[in-house]
Amino acid sequence: MLDYSALAAVGAVIREGSFERAAHALGITASAVSQRVRGLEERLGSVLIVRGQPCVPTDMGRALCAHLDRVRLLEDDLAPALALTGAVSPLTLKVAVNADSLATWFPQAAAAFGRGAGILLDLALDDEAHTADRLRSGDVLAAVTADPEPVQGCRTILLGALPYVACASPDFMARHFAGGVNRDTLMRAPHMRFDRRDAWQARWASEAHGVELAAPTHWIPSTHAFLDLCIAGLAWGLHPAPLAEPHLAAGRLTELPPGLRIDVKLYWTVARLHARALETLTRAVCATAAEWLDD
Repeated sequence: MLDYSALAAVGAVIREGSFERAAHALGITASAVSQRVRGLEERLGSVLIVRGQPCVPTDMGRALCAHLDRVRLLEDDLAPALALTGAVSPLTLKVAVNADSLATWFPQAAAAFGRGAGILLDLALDDEAHTADRLRSGDVLAAVTADPEPVQGCRTILLGALPYVACASPDFMARHFAGGVNRDTLMRAPHMRFDRRDAWQARWASEAHGVELAAPTHWIPSTHAFLDLCIAGLAWGLHPAPLAEPHLAAGRLTELPPGLRIDVKLYWTVARLHARALETLTRAVCATAAEWLDD
């Protein structure tokens, strides 16, 4: 049987990034945390934490922390029946979500969940094509993802499509696309990318104009800064339609012809656990997605 007090110490070190901060979170000394971690590692014959700044889990450490998260979820359902008294630390649910969902529809789902569940959220930000990898590694228990591939031990629900629109400011259009948007102007006009995995601008250029995009690139790792800098005239880029449309209507942005919009299908992939918290969050996510996303 696992020593869950020791496993909780491992989880705290990984979550907080150091033995000292883990000790503060658990209300014990750093020496006690170290003893518990070392004792569990010796018993299992495996290193669980790579000591450093910050401390990071090994594969075994990550797997054990994922197991602890699932146990805590199931124990939370038992608390009312056991009539537990005294101070109990609130449960935290780890979820992976992409930046554009977090900037548009997901906050409404999170708020709806938070009002009724009394459970905290720990959101891990990642590209929508890679959030499912967080589930596979055991980092999270649920994810908003663009990856429809099944994840072992999880179920996947289609949420809908988030449309993206290619935009630039009127000033940028006049400076870089005065002769129209075509192969030559797209190869010269600066564009924006969120990070090295962001291929939406390249996909739009390929589908709209048959261009293999290799233009000057600005790297902007923030959804709201991406939009703000586009409005300011730095470059053109693709934006979630719910964010871009008010600026298009007001004339602060112009849609690049031919007006091709790219729909990104989003899925909710969640661990197959009969846990009230996961079921409540799933209902909130699905209900909010039905309001915001296209069929």
